[in-house]
Amino acid sequence: MNLKNFRWIREPKEYVVGDTTVKIITEPHTDLWQRTYYHFRNDNAPVFQMETEEKYFSFTVKAEFENSKTRFDQCGIVMYLDSENWLKACVEYENEKFQHLGSVVTNNGYSDWATTEVPLKVKAMWYRFSRREDDYCMECSEDGKKYQQMRICHMHKGGGKIQFGIFACSAEDGSFEAKFSNFELGECRWLAHDGQQPDE
Repeated sequence: MNLKNFRWIREPKEYVVGDTTVKIITEPHTDLWQRTYYHFRNDNAPVFQMETEEKYFSFTVKAEFENSKTRFDQCGIVMYLDSENWLKACVEYENEKFQHLGSVVTNNGYSDWATTEVPLKVKAMWYRFSRREDDYCMECSEDGKKYQQMRICHMHKGGGKIQFGIFACSAEDGSFEAKFSNFELGECRWLAHDGQQPDE
């Protein structure tokens, strides 16, 4: 992938964009969340993404977070359409016992969050983001070979031109270096459904 096709939304103060890697130093009190449960609205995380009108594709990237250490330190993949319509997948530091591997889908200004616990020894994660028209699949892998499904979702405003890429942030009073590498964009690896037929 050509990282020159990517553009910043909320450019961070400290970052390095190389030919094949991106490093971001997160700033405290940056996050993406809308309303649900917590009632607050946070929309200030730096996002680095590209545009496409392609209806079927898969995007993969490796995220490393060796020194994340404050609650809600996070980095991963994102599709940011506007402040009230976006999705993300990431590992978030929780405490000295575990982290959360999770995904957030935000449609029309309300976020949800699906998580599972992962051990603190996990300091890198591969993500695969796939599109089939206005439906999306997020997957993860610890080795970049065997992927596990995290989420299938529909985006109400995700049927036309979209933007997708990476993000990193520290929702509380933290900061860490997020490193992204192994960017790939190719044919859709999320195969068409061949099971139960739709109701007529």
